[in-house]
Amino acid sequence: VAVTFPEGAPRNRALGVYSAVSGAGGAVGLLLGGLITNYFSWRWVLFVNVPIGILLALAAPRVLAASDGRPGRLDLPGAVAVTAGVTLLVYGLNRAASNGWTNSLTVGPIAAALVLLGTFIIIELRSAQPLMPLRIFASRNRSGAYAVRFAIGATLAGLLFFLTQFLQNVLGYSPLKAGLAFLPITVGVVAGAQVASRLVGRIGARAPMTVGALAGAIGLFGLSRISESSGYVSGVLAPLLALAFGLGLIFVTTTIVAVTGVSASESGLSSALLNVGQQLGGSMGLAVLGTIAATVTKNDLFGVLPSHAAINHAVTAGYATAFGIAGLIAVAAVLIAIAAVRGPARRTTIDTVPEAA
Repeated sequence: VAVTFPEGAPRNRALGVYSAVSGAGGAVGLLLGGLITNYFSWRWVLFVNVPIGILLALAAPRVLAASDGRPGRLDLPGAVAVTAGVTLLVYGLNRAASNGWTNSLTVGPIAAALVLLGTFIIIELRSAQPLMPLRIFASRNRSGAYAVRFAIGATLAGLLFFLTQFLQNVLGYSPLKAGLAFLPITVGVVAGAQVASRLVGRIGARAPMTVGALAGAIGLFGLSRISESSGYVSGVLAPLLALAFGLGLIFVTTTIVAVTGVSASESGLSSALLNVGQQLGGSMGLAVLGTIAATVTKNDLFGVLPSHAAINHAVTAGYATAFGIAGLIAVAAVLIAIAAVRGPARRTTIDTVPEAA
């Protein structure tokens, strides 16, 4: 999108459509996943992506503009170090839920991950063609957008996981009904994306990005008030709509900031870092929030006869606590947007950055 559409209003509109379609696709995917699970098997949810991927692979050469290739070498040491480091970090955080934070199966992988990630930074500083040129973070606006997207990725992963569990395990929804319950996300994301694409050109990205993170925090704090007696309309719908609207604002504004002023040869790297940040935030956020939710549930059930009512109360308390922590992460995103993103995005090229391998 950044290469196809010129910077300014055309690109902003295109990114608004892109974000709206992405958000709608995620909500529709949850609905289709519920349909497939309800009438076939959960295994088909994985298989159905194969023909979709094949169709997209066949269509891509026909609809996407060709781009020139660049000579270079793959930064294999950097790729190995960062992949192993992130994998061990997520594994260690996941083990904390069952083994505790002081167990060697938790501490060992996390310590090894920190060493590998530190090694990755050293490799990137010394490499002639680094996988991730660190000077791309020289732009304050761009780094702020990456940080906001990382934080929102952490909250979004927790939302989808815990809310699905709450709807099915506590409210007793079928997979299909749970999928339908997520459809309002489509409305909120589409609305937020369209508003953002129109506002950025007038007032810059800072204000809508901040409002988006704030709306996300309000929605998550609203979800933190759920109990086992909450209903969908009374306890879930309004916070879900607020959060979805905030996501629409954030998806558009962070993408615009990330690719503004970036040369065509580096726009792929910049946008990829944005998506990687969101995925990494989701993995780490879910690991941490899952650990917190499991700990709260375990403590709530300690010394209590495990009846159906007691279990529902305990797991809901865990979900509510996780939503509250996710709300605090969204507040951190608000502060980052205010502190790091400055006014209308200015054109700041990164031509001095070595080409990524």
